[in-house]
Formats: sequence, structure tokens, C-alpha cells
Amino acid sequence: MFKLPKKFPLLPRKKNADKSYYGHALVIAGSRGMTGAAILASRAALEAGSGLVTLGISKSLLPIAAKTIPEVMQLGLPETGQASLSYAGYSEIVKFIHKSKINGLLIGPGLSRHAETAHLVRKLVRSLSVTTVLDADGINSFRGRANALLSHAQPLVVTPHQKEFERLFSEKWPNQKTERIKLAKRLSKFYDTVLVLKGRGTLVVGRGKCYVNSTGNPGMAKGGSGDVLAGMITAFVCQKLDPFLASCWAVYLHGKAADLAVKERGELSLLASDIVRFLPKAFRWSSSAGRATVL
Repeated sequence: MFKLPKKFPLLPRKKNADKSYYGHALVIAGSRGMTGAAILASRAALEAGSGLVTLGISKSLLPIAAKTIPEVMQLGLPETGQASLSYAGYSEIVKFIHKSKINGLLIGPGLSRHAETAHLVRKLVRSLSVTTVLDADGINSFRGRANALLSHAQPLVVTPHQKEFERLFSEKWPNQKTERIKLAKRLSKFYDTVLVLKGRGTLVVGRGKCYVNSTGNPGMAKGGSGDVLAGMITAFVCQKLDPFLASCWAVYLHGKAADLAVKERGELSLLASDIVRFLPKAFRWSSSAGRATVL
């Protein structure tokens, strides 16, 4: 039995630190009709403590992002005819990552399933050395190509819900939690990834350990919740938590924020943006009283 620290390890902050100390997150996300996912993930990364956040998004969608979250910087990238990211943007992304000294990379929220975009995602995962969180359409880019994950060049966190899990691994999602844990441990070891299996009692598996989450509520079963979680994991990685611990704390605090928000909003009306709004309260609570357990 391994216990995470009773107090959230990223608080309190050092009094003499500046934004560079807390890392620079790059969020590769969004496409026509799905800019909301990119915005939620980027905002969550900021609220979860990243010193800097840049959103890499199709050039034509830049005005929407810039208007919505002024604290997030934008990287306009080449796009397909459907305003999803084009493979032609690969070299620009690589150059930006090296020039800006990116500490954590999130790929996936709202990217679309365009074939050219998926090709770009697979190339990035195969060639970049920065710790990467693969979420949503980032995961879908490997549908039927799970073995391509074996060549990932960086510490990798993969965050599927049930449907994404089954599409990616061609494995049935076990209904029994013990069987799900056993399968997740096997896949995590084989692909050398941290797996975050989202749903009731979210599992985080990595390094041969499994964290079973106890926070959260049914109000979270709504679009955008996963985008918020992915942004949080990326932010914690940027602040020097290793990918497994970053994922455990993010899952725990994501659920805690939702538990605080649901008291005001109710399960029916809870929104992903409410989870982001209640993150400050969750962080204050956890810095004095929080705890989590890894089995």
C-alpha cells in the first residue's frame, strides 16, 4: 500500500519563483466546431499551475481562442480544408517545442479524426522527447495501430474512456474492476505508458502500481470533463511531478473540484467549466487535508 502525500506537493509555492519555474505547456488541440475542447484544456492547464500555456491550433481558429482566454498564447498552425491540423505543421511544432523549451505536451482535445491530422499525431508521438499526454482524438489517431505506441520517444500518458480504450487496444473493457486493473497493468507495462482509464472509480496505472480514484460524481458525465483532466495532468507534469504521480493527483483533484461544484450546480447542470472554476477550492482543500491511496 502506497500513499500519496497528505498535502498536495505543488503547494505552497516558493516565494522567489517566477513563471519559468512552473513550466511551459503546449496544447495541440481543436478543429472546426471543436474549439471548446481546446479552450477547456488550455484553461485547465493554466488553472492547475503551468507557468505558461501555448495553444497550437489551426490558423483560421486563432481569433476564437485569443478572444476566449487572453492568458493563453497561441501558435497558429497549417490546416486541412476542414480546419483540422495539417501534417505540414510538423516541423513548426518541433521547432517551437525546442525554441520555447516546452516541459509538457498535450495532444488531442477536439483535434478531429481527419486522416492527415492523425498522421501528424503519430509522427509527433514517435519523434518528440517531451513528456506527452495523449487524449481524445489523439488516442483515436492510433485506432487499429496500437503497436505504433511502442515506438513513442517520450514518457507517455494515455487517457481513454471505455470506447476509446476498446478502439485503441481491441480489448473488451472488463466490467469487473479487478479484471480491469489486471488488464490495465499488462497493457501499461507492454506499451510502457501511464494509463488513465476514465469512468466511475478512474484507474491510473503505471510503474506496476494502480491508483483507484474515490472522488467525483455522475454530474461529470458530460462533454469537456476529460479535456479539463488532460490539461491538469499536463500542468502537473510541467511542474515536475513524474507522469504517474501527476496523473494520480490530477484525477483526484479533478473529481474533488467536481464534488465541490456539484453542491452549487447539482448533478444535472454540472458543466466542465464548473470543474475548472472550482479547482482553486479543490487545491486549497487538498493542501491542508487531501490524501489518496495507491494499491
